Amino acid sequence: QVQLVESGGGSVQPGGSLRLSCAASGISFSTYAMGWYRQAPGQQRELVARITSGGNTNYADSAKGRFTISRDNAKNTVYLQMNSLKPDDTAVYYCKADRSAISRNYWGQGTQVTVSS
Repeated sequence: QVQLVESGGGSVQPGGSLRLSCAASGISFSTYAMGWYRQAPGQQRELVARITSGGNTNYADSAKGRFTISRDNAKNTVYLQMNSLKPDDTAVYYCKADRSAISRNYWGQGTQVTVSS
């Protein structure tokens, strides 16, 4: 079965950094676009960053210049490097794999990121 397992979340002070990882299994990873989304309490889930199977990236305005998404197809893993973290970045971060051509998408279970002094 398909599994997306996020890791790397935690608590950090404002201005700090975290690196999230999402390890995928059960899919042909290199053929999927991979995305990071987040959901803060009482808020809708929103896109943070996405990387296509070809390596093209796009970011939410709030993430541009601070976050970097990357993928390692040999390890079936996608990463989100988050720098200059702010309290507004506090949320549960979810990994998503999608392949629109076959109408498939999968979500991970989420990892908590808390930015607080």
